[in-house]
Amino acid sequence: MKRIINNVSKISKKISGKIFGNLSKDIGIDLGTANTLVYVSGSGIVINEPSVVAMNNRTGQILAIGKSAKRMVGKTPAHIVATRPLVDGVVSDFEVTEQMLKYFFDQVHKDSFSLLPRPRVLIGIPSGVTEVEKRAVIDAAISAGAREAYLIDEPMAASIGARLPVTDASGNMIVDIGGGTSEIAVISLGGVVAARSLRVAGDEMNEDIIRYMRDEFNLLIGERTSEEIKITVGSAYPQKTQLKMKVRGRDLVTGLPSEVTVTDDHIRDALSRSVRIIVNTIKTIIEETPPELLADVMQRGIILAGGGGLTRGLDKLIANETKMPVMKMEDPLTAVVRGTGIVLEDLDNLREVLIETDQMAPLR
Repeated sequence: MKRIINNVSKISKKISGKIFGNLSKDIGIDLGTANTLVYVSGSGIVINEPSVVAMNNRTGQILAIGKSAKRMVGKTPAHIVATRPLVDGVVSDFEVTEQMLKYFFDQVHKDSFSLLPRPRVLIGIPSGVTEVEKRAVIDAAISAGAREAYLIDEPMAASIGARLPVTDASGNMIVDIGGGTSEIAVISLGGVVAARSLRVAGDEMNEDIIRYMRDEFNLLIGERTSEEIKITVGSAYPQKTQLKMKVRGRDLVTGLPSEVTVTDDHIRDALSRSVRIIVNTIKTIIEETPPELLADVMQRGIILAGGGGLTRGLDKLIANETKMPVMKMEDPLTAVVRGTGIVLEDLDNLREVLIETDQMAPLR
């Protein structure tokens, strides 16, 4: 009897998999701390939204997700909280992450005929995360409605997105500086040879600027203002032309509104600690890389990806410190999600680049 029930269960799963597979679309996700990007097989990148969810604490109701929720940050009453369900690239709030993924799945399938979308999903996660953190991502995707969920290391996905020959017997080095984590890795033959995942990235840089403004100018600013400063005048290397920006906040002495002018010199000083940690980690990875692969990296250069890779002069600073060529990839913000898309389109041949987990489903 038990054998019959198991056989019926397997047959029903196969039938439902084929039905849902015909109606649903394969999805690649860059589940970032700051932004979530979604790639749909055959359509390209269709969603680029902040990883922010606004909730009503009184009712537990989700009020907004993505851009509309981010606009609420710092502007909500006490009972409404705009929060990020991911911290340092990993799930910190399972239920909210599940709701956010379900929202994105529904957005992808809103124009399709599927009433109950069950997509096959590939998600990029930081390298070096624990088995518990991997399971949390898979469980959140399955609970949100995914038919199958696969994982890929973000540096691997970014390398594939940069069109590097990751399956060849040659060294490829990528530095992916995102919102919550910085991923530094050397890749060869479809695997990671040496890697580090730092909890020092865009968010930490924002905090550095907030601290600097408080300590040097007695000015209290918020996270959104800090990010705007970083984008407008932030740099990691001296600029030929000085950049200036007026910053408004609350004077910590008088408690009244105040305005100061900051330059790229100020913000470079503010970012120096985080930038130094990233550069030193890159040097450490280079020291751990086998000489033959290092020769390939010297020829191809280090590839910069992620939003942090857009920091002015960061490529020059890394090049000076490592004595190796450094290149910013085209459209670095979408590197990881484009990589997931490429893998999805050829999942049979690129299965070796996926992270093996006990929940990995067989290919259909």
